[in-house]
Amino acid sequence: MIVTVMTRQGCHFCEQAEQDVERICGELGVAWETADVDSDPEWRAEYGDYVPVILIDGKQHGYHRVEEDRFRKALVTVAER
Repeated sequence: MIVTVMTRQGCHFCEQAEQDVERICGELGVAWETADVDSDPEWRAEYGDYVPVILIDGKQHGYHRVEEDRFRKALVTVAER
């Protein structure tokens, strides 16, 4: 499993989401990464208006903010599969 945070340079919400994801994934032992939405035209078209966007194994989980309880539950559910 891998969590991807779709981000944008200079985005305060993105910085906060990265901190939240880093903390939560660290506690649960889940790999995570960031991807700059502006580095790919398709990403910019799909996610550009919603950053930060949280993906779990490539599937959109949420956007704008990390909902901690929901995010934790999703990670545990995916890990149990």
